[in-house]
Amino acid sequence: MNNILELAGRFALPGAVASAAPFGNGHINSTYLLSIEGAKEQFILQRINSYVFVRPREVMENMLHITEYLQARIREEGGDPERETIRLIPSLNGKPWVEDGEGEVWRVMLCVPDTVSPQLPDDLGVLEECGKAFGCFSRRLLQYPAETLHETIVDFHNTPARLQQLEDAAAEDACGRLKDVAEEMAFARAREAETRVLTEKLAAGRLPLRVTHNDTKVNNVLLDRKTGKAVCVIDLDTVMPGLLAYDFGDAIRVGACSAEEDERDLGKIRLEMPKYSAFARGFLGEIRSELDEEELLSLEAGARLMTLENGLRFLADHLKGDKYFRIHRPGQNLDRARAQFALLQDMEDHQQEMRDALMQMS
Repeated sequence: MNNILELAGRFALPGAVASAAPFGNGHINSTYLLSIEGAKEQFILQRINSYVFVRPREVMENMLHITEYLQARIREEGGDPERETIRLIPSLNGKPWVEDGEGEVWRVMLCVPDTVSPQLPDDLGVLEECGKAFGCFSRRLLQYPAETLHETIVDFHNTPARLQQLEDAAAEDACGRLKDVAEEMAFARAREAETRVLTEKLAAGRLPLRVTHNDTKVNNVLLDRKTGKAVCVIDLDTVMPGLLAYDFGDAIRVGACSAEEDERDLGKIRLEMPKYSAFARGFLGEIRSELDEEELLSLEAGARLMTLENGLRFLADHLKGDKYFRIHRPGQNLDRARAQFALLQDMEDHQQEMRDALMQMS
């Protein structure tokens, strides 16, 4: 803990650190809650996981530029930039990060008080607020030059590349598991053309490059503890250039599914349209007027594509021997892949209903 206190002392905090305690339940970064002597504000000290983010300084450069831009936009709108976006605390040398003796990158952020982070709620009002938060985040960044941001994880949402990674894993068959997944491989291969739909539209200029969050789980939204209203979006490590459909789609994949991500009983898995509509209502309430019909309808395609993409990733990791996604039982990544494919099948069966719901919110 002395090392944590020493690291915290290298930032321009408003006083001496009174305490530092592990904080949150994230699986990527190491996080500590800092209390400061004589100050009511609390702060978050965090180490960026350099295994996941191999260029952590680029992560921090993206985060610095985006948060400064958002703070300016929030002021223009008459909002509270201390509360409605992340505020990085500079180090004593002026940079928004420090490096420890092993070259690991650390940062400090102001902790937003009186907020809570939801966990896969069934409450449609909460889902609508989460949609509103991500829609507002996207709207405020529409004019930001997305191409100037670093791609901190290369090909993160390049679905054709994800299919090729699955094919590579199948060809190697490092663990001898290919013989047991013929049905899943056939399901994935049958959708090869679908993997290219959005990337081809981007390349053709039919969809605009946007600043995207790329991890739009509901627990990356902070809600006001008293009112339940959306306050801000957090966890900006994966902010990169991308498509709006990626953010909308990934939120739907997780937030509007009827079952857990590793559910074995595939009969329990379906898209819950009331949840889909609630999130979409909040999201489009913030940004609909800025979208043409092609980008609006790409959101529905994004829901299917992000579900397919995650299924491909889970299946590839199963074939590789569970190297990336942590498992708690044998075959869990295969269960996850099957669950994603079952959800995708249900989305395909309700594709027109999903598109109609978006158009009705126009």
